[in-house]
Amino acid sequence: MINRYSRQIMRDVWSDQSKYAIWFEIEMLAHEAMESIGLIESGLTKKIRDKLNNITFDVGRISEIESKTHHDVIAFLTFISEKIGEREARYLHQGMTSSDILDTCLCIQLKKSSYLIREDLTALLKELSKKAEEYKYLPTIGRSHGIHAEPTTVGLKFAQAYAEFDRALKRMEIAEKEISICSLSGSVGTFANIDPRIEKYVANKLSLNIETISTQIIPRDRFAYFFASLGVLAGSIERISTEIRHLQRTEVDEMSEQFQEGQKGSSSMPHKRNPVLTENLTGIARLIRGAVTPALENISLWHERDISHSSVERVIGPDTTILMDFALSRLTNVIKNIVVNKKNIKVNLDKLNGLIYSQRILLLLTQKGVSREDGYDMVQKNAAKSWDKQSDFKKIILSDKGIMEILTKEEVDSLFSLEYHLKNVDYIFDNVFGE
Repeated sequence: MINRYSRQIMRDVWSDQSKYAIWFEIEMLAHEAMESIGLIESGLTKKIRDKLNNITFDVGRISEIESKTHHDVIAFLTFISEKIGEREARYLHQGMTSSDILDTCLCIQLKKSSYLIREDLTALLKELSKKAEEYKYLPTIGRSHGIHAEPTTVGLKFAQAYAEFDRALKRMEIAEKEISICSLSGSVGTFANIDPRIEKYVANKLSLNIETISTQIIPRDRFAYFFASLGVLAGSIERISTEIRHLQRTEVDEMSEQFQEGQKGSSSMPHKRNPVLTENLTGIARLIRGAVTPALENISLWHERDISHSSVERVIGPDTTILMDFALSRLTNVIKNIVVNKKNIKVNLDKLNGLIYSQRILLLLTQKGVSREDGYDMVQKNAAKSWDKQSDFKKIILSDKGIMEILTKEEVDSLFSLEYHLKNVDYIFDNVFGE
């Protein structure tokens, strides 16, 4: 992933140094396990660890070896042998396959990535909660199909986003458990050449669960679930980004990204303030979702294993998690610094001259004995007049003899109430933020 869309903390999880350190630890823990159950001589693990204490893995040398072996794990093991000597290295990788190392390592990297993503989500939820509370009762127009519908509040918009990302956090917790797996079962997963106790020992030391049954590789449905969870989360990022982008349009101008001092909009039009951050997040979300289908297709492999999944995971593992970490951090800053235009929110709320209260008139007519069909026609006819002439809807209703034979002026006046639409805001907030 390019540095432009990444943060160092997540890049470090996927660095070659990190990968080789994990491989080494898996190998050494397996070596230690063999020693603990009497399969190899006592003290040999310590000798190896002492020789390689604080080692920096020579990526160039390992790559050089791999150019000859055409096998990354063998190249790594050869490098270790060069450092400690062939005799002391002879028990490394006993009974294991490259899949044991690669899959367990991938699980560790995804687990570390998931931890960072959950931290990101927690930070985002904090900012969404603050904005929801700040604008809890600020009325704004709700839109259906992009058309003015009925009043809601700005706080409810943020509360909805909070609930959505809170669900995402719970899904990530489950997804993390799905991939927190250690599998050291050897060729075709039968433990023929490796004692099952070794797997249990390593898993315990690495705070992983063991795979119930492996076919030499960890079943790919686990990874598919993880990447699918990231895909859903990406969809939520795009949803709120799209909302902000729409609200920042000149014709709406209710909410916008912070425009910082010294920031430039258009290269040609100095007046412009573009929603570049949320547009960027929209694109990143599409990239992340693009990983879901290949992850799903990885589930179906030949017999006990093949490596058609490998090239996919070498790309989507780092790229999607790095992008997700970046996206959540960027979105958190967008929400933290969001600009809410209260003046224009009021202008837009009043823009349709009271048409947003049409449903209340319809409902009261039905409560007075009018059929729904007749009531709808009566209200719609007057709504069309108000829309076409841009005139006051309440005045038009009050001048309709048919309606005023059924309703009183006091009843009509009471229907044009903004407070009516906000009466259950506290109830919704309790649902979202309550214990």
